[in-house]
Amino acid sequence: MTDGVDTRVNLAGIELRNPVLTASGTFGYGTEFSPFMDLGAIGGFVAKSLTLEPRSGNPPPRIAETPSGMLNAISIENIGVEAFLGERLAELPDDVVVIASCFGTSAGDYAELAARLSESPRVAGIEINASCPHVKSGGIEFGQDPGLLEELVGRVRAATPKPLLAKLSPNVTRIDEMARVCEAAGADGLSLINAVQAMEVDVETRRPVLSNVLGGLSGPAIRPIALRMVWQVAQAVSIPICGIGGIITPDDAIKFLLCGATAVQVGTANYLNPAAGREIAEGVAQYASRHGFPRVADLIGGLRLS
Repeated sequence: MTDGVDTRVNLAGIELRNPVLTASGTFGYGTEFSPFMDLGAIGGFVAKSLTLEPRSGNPPPRIAETPSGMLNAISIENIGVEAFLGERLAELPDDVVVIASCFGTSAGDYAELAARLSESPRVAGIEINASCPHVKSGGIEFGQDPGLLEELVGRVRAATPKPLLAKLSPNVTRIDEMARVCEAAGADGLSLINAVQAMEVDVETRRPVLSNVLGGLSGPAIRPIALRMVWQVAQAVSIPICGIGGIITPDDAIKFLLCGATAVQVGTANYLNPAAGREIAEGVAQYASRHGFPRVADLIGGLRLS
């Protein structure tokens, strides 16, 4: 309870103390942010996407600032699943909700990762990163092809009893179709959106600003796109949605809840303010109290159309 408001929500079977998570790839493995914020002040976090073996990612330059956003092509640099399970999880307080993110170049990789992660009682759920826009193999290939996405979600579903979220790519024609595919294949919930595929050019050198040429655009620039897609998907499926995209303030998070999201993930804002997640969670509770909502969950899908 915060300000007399029940802030709890249930995201696809994962009980959260409030609806604010931090997004994969922007919050490390949690411990990096513990000097700046009580990790128990947010609903939980989605850890940096994991692969079966450690991965170094793309060479620099791989991050660039853009108007109202950030472009990145880090390409899933991570410590690997065994180091995450054997070292990083043990460093976190017991009451912190951890959702693990999986990435692979084949459906079998994802399934093997999910099965391994499911052995840990500390992992509350699995998020399938089927939408990374800046890797040369895997990720977005699944997120843009309904048939491949259906196979991927089905394989991972068979490999884990944990709550399963599928993270969707915005780089598609019909986001509602991709959402229905995931629901039919057994996903318990959806995360959307991942970064928008984009690029930037340095006119002095006449070269792309990123070594990978293409990257993922995140931050406030993509929020209206993300809101539109969350709204469309909320009309198309019955499973819960975790909204992502340009959330900087409490009002931004509330917009996603009103459009049908059960929870949100804060991403790029973590680079600007390491306590952003806590401040947004507090602001959402204050909004609910100010407007007479006894529960934050009462905001979900509350958009007025007339």
